[in-house]
Amino acid sequence: MNASAIVLMVVSLLLVWGGLAVSIVMLVARPERPDWPEGWDHDDATKD
Repeated sequence: MNASAIVLMVVSLLLVWGGLAVSIVMLVARPERPDWPEGWDHDDATKD
């Protein structure tokens, strides 16, 4: 592998794993939406 391929691989891995880490942190920080639009039940989103 040449240097440009390694750099591109490292950037790609950081982007994927960084996105996963940020998603987990945001989910832990705000696990549930505190406010729902009026007249809308959040349980409806899980029904098929």
